[in-house]
Amino acid sequence: MKKIVTLAAAAAISATAATADVKIGISAEAYPPFAEKDAAGNWVGWEMEIIDAVCAAMEEECEVVPVAWDGIIPALLSGRMDAIMASMSITEERMRTIDFSDKYYNTPAVIVAAKDSEISGDPASLDGKIVGVQVSTIHANYVEKHFEEQAEMKVYQTFDEHNQDLVAGRVDAVVGDSLAFQDFLSSDAGQAYEVKGELNDEEVFGPGVGVGLRQGEDELKERFNAAIRQIREDGTYDEISNRYFDFDIYGG
Repeated sequence: MKKIVTLAAAAAISATAATADVKIGISAEAYPPFAEKDAAGNWVGWEMEIIDAVCAAMEEECEVVPVAWDGIIPALLSGRMDAIMASMSITEERMRTIDFSDKYYNTPAVIVAAKDSEISGDPASLDGKIVGVQVSTIHANYVEKHFEEQAEMKVYQTFDEHNQDLVAGRVDAVVGDSLAFQDFLSSDAGQAYEVKGELNDEEVFGPGVGVGLRQGEDELKERFNAAIRQIREDGTYDEISNRYFDFDIYGG
């Protein structure tokens, strides 16, 4: 791949290397394979490694700040953190409140239900059904927009909670990120379930996942953009991703 990092971009990264630590907010709820706690209580996962790589590219000692997902944007706006790296999709709705870096990954949303069900991504297949979603997500927005007339939406604080209720029979289907469902579908509890359809709506889902930032912080935004470009170009991004995925998570 042709190296395109400019000297100006590199200088922008180095010039602020001596500043105070950058506080990066993550969701306090486990979201494998992106972020979860290991047996020792340390945060691990693909996104955690990307955070480390981005901070190294910016020459920053970053501090990770876990916050409940539904309070993570208010925490950013209040100054509790400087940036969000928590699989937050870039959407027009969110950009009314915050800004974003360039994307650092993009994976499709899907609907998951029992293998023997007739549920699909077609709204008609959800007539009279209950669909589980995580609170304050693009997936909840999609269900509200596309399935509201046919299905009842049940909202959960965490991704794991709606999967548990799917197994318990309290919801008929769940909507979320395709990668986030991998661990569940490969588990014993998830053997009876499968992806029933991929969901598409550029207006709802946006172009991918980016670093959430306060509006007007253009210098910090460019530093994140330069760091994302750097790890993409020097092979760090692919080295990390190849340990987790057998496809290009960056997307088209």
